[in-house]
Amino acid sequence: MNILEKKNSLSDEQLVVVSLESHLAFSILVDRYKNRILNFIRKMSNLSEEDAQDVLQDVFLKVYLNLNSFDDDLKFSSWIYSIARNQVISNHRKIKVRPEGNSIKIDETLIEKLAFDFDIEKELDIKILNQQIFLVLNKLKDKWREVLILKFFEEKDYNEISDIIKKPSGTVASMLNKAKKEFKEKYQELYN
Repeated sequence: MNILEKKNSLSDEQLVVVSLESHLAFSILVDRYKNRILNFIRKMSNLSEEDAQDVLQDVFLKVYLNLNSFDDDLKFSSWIYSIARNQVISNHRKIKVRPEGNSIKIDETLIEKLAFDFDIEKELDIKILNQQIFLVLNKLKDKWREVLILKFFEEKDYNEISDIIKKPSGTVASMLNKAKKEFKEKYQELYN
């Protein structure tokens, strides 16, 4: 049985080991993560499709070049999101001087999840809510926006967020509480 026949039965961590010897195994990892990581990059950075694809390429290049140093105590997903996060930050620093703005594009189903968690009236028209959430998220500090996106849009648990942003789980919980409070205050400030 070759790697393609076994691809669905192998865990990410097993594929990392096999990837050290086979480019084909690495391509399976790329296929598993490219859409999720691309969406994460878009949410965190508001880059154009072309620029987001460039960052995605850089992420997978760094993943490939660092496969030997993968810590198997971590989940592969946490490790790759951490690399993606660092690449987004690095890219942001490079283009910081360009006055293109920092709005975030988020699809409507994700907006509904966030709105529900903050007990915003469900009767609001989703298009208005969508615009309001964009505005509020854009007014938050990067660190608050980042943990909200990881928790509510990427659906990462505290441990994964901890691995991604390199902060203890307790700090992540505290950051999420502060981020939600900050979001709620900004929302009320703008819309009440």
